[in-house]
Amino acid sequence: MNILWLCNKALPGISEKLGLKDNNSGGWLNGAYEGLKNRTDINLAICFPSEIPEELVIGEYDLLKYYAFKQSKKPIYNYDPNYESIFRKVINNFKPDIVHIWGTEYSHSLAMVRAFGNSQRTVISIQGLCSVYEKHYYAGLPQNIVNRFTFRDLVRSDNIRRQRTKFKKRGLFEEEALRCVNYVIGRTDWDKACTEQINPNVNYLFCNETLRNYFYQHKWNIDNCERHSIFVSQSNYPIKGFHKLIEAMPGIIRRFPDTKIYTTSKDIRKIPFYKLDTYNKYLISLIKKYELDQSIVFLGNLNEHEMGERYIRSHVFVSASSIENSPNSVGEAMLLGVPTVSSDVGGVKNLILHGKDGLIFPEDESYMLTHYVCKIFDDDKLATFLSNNAKNNAKAIYDKETNAATLNSIYNQIFFTFEGENV
Repeated sequence: MNILWLCNKALPGISEKLGLKDNNSGGWLNGAYEGLKNRTDINLAICFPSEIPEELVIGEYDLLKYYAFKQSKKPIYNYDPNYESIFRKVINNFKPDIVHIWGTEYSHSLAMVRAFGNSQRTVISIQGLCSVYEKHYYAGLPQNIVNRFTFRDLVRSDNIRRQRTKFKKRGLFEEEALRCVNYVIGRTDWDKACTEQINPNVNYLFCNETLRNYFYQHKWNIDNCERHSIFVSQSNYPIKGFHKLIEAMPGIIRRFPDTKIYTTSKDIRKIPFYKLDTYNKYLISLIKKYELDQSIVFLGNLNEHEMGERYIRSHVFVSASSIENSPNSVGEAMLLGVPTVSSDVGGVKNLILHGKDGLIFPEDESYMLTHYVCKIFDDDKLATFLSNNAKNNAKAIYDKETNAATLNSIYNQIFFTFEGENV
C-alpha cells in the first residue's frame, strides 16, 4: 500500500536535512513513523508545508519519500486554492492508495481532501478541533480583556476577540473536510462526540498516539525533583489557561512560599510594549498584582531532551487548559510519572482517573487547582502513588508496538473495505 501523510510540519530528520527551523512540536508523528517505517507492506510518503522558495521540493530521507510544499502567504484562516494544484502533483507522482491527513487545524487539510477526491480512501486523524476550540477561546477572561487592544493588536488588527473569530473561520474549513471523508482516527470520547456531530456518517476508528522516545526511557522520582516546582508546557495563548494557574498561586504560596512555576516560551516581561499582545499584557498584570515576579521562570523553546529534563525535575505538572483533546503534554508527564493536576476538559478523563493517575479540577475553579497542587506538595506518599499509577496507565496508552499495529490495521481495513466494494 502507498500511504501518503499530510502533516502540519516535517519530521525532525527532514527538517534538519532541509535546514528548516524545528519548533519541537508534533512528536507523535515521529513516533508513528518509527512504528511503521520497517513494514514491508507499506510504502510511506510525507507531505508538509515549509518556508521554501520553490512551490514543491521532492526528496528522500531514511527510505521515506517527502514532499515539501511552499507555505501559503495568505493568513491561516483563509483558504488558498493553490494548494489543490500542488497536491495533485504530489498525488500524481506518488499515486497513494490511502491519504492520511494529520489534523484539521489548517486549510491545506481541506485542499488535500479536494485534490485527492476519494472519500473512501481518505482518513483524518483528529488532533485539536478549531471549530470546537473557538467556543472555549476566552477561557474565563474578563470581558474588558477580551475586548482590549494593545499597540501591537491595533497594528495587526488582532486582539483576543478577533483571534477567536479566526479560529472560527478555520473551523469552517475543518468541518467541510470532516464532512467529505469516510474515516477519522481519534482516541477520546470528546473527539468521537465532536466528529460525529459534524459528520454523523463518519466511521470512527480508535488509535492512540506514540510519544517521543525520551519519555519512555526516564522516570520521575520524588527524591530527585525540585520541591514545590510546577511545570506548565505552554502559556502563550488563552486556551492554555496560564492565567488560571497564576490566579491559583497566592493560595499555594501562602503554604509553600518557595513555589516556582516553570513554563516554555520567551519571557513576556522582556517583550517591548509595542510587541506585546493583550493576553501577555494581562498575564504581566497578574504577575505584578500577586507579586509573583520571582516565582515564574520562562524557559524559552525547549527540545525533546530539555523538555524531558524539566518534567522530571518538577514536583507537579499542571495543565489548566479551557479545552483539550488528549493533551500530549499530560501524556508525557504521565509516561514519566510526574504527578499531574489537570483541568477537567475535553478528553482528559480518557487519560486520568481522578485520585488514581492524577488529580482533576473543574476548569473554572482555580481555588481547586490551588488545593490539589498543595495536596501533592504536602504528601509524598500521594505523589508517589499518583506517579506509579500514571506511568503504568500511560505505558498502556502510549505503547509503541500496539499503536503501530493498530494504525497498520486501520490502513488495511480502509484499503480492503474499498477493494471489497469494487470486486
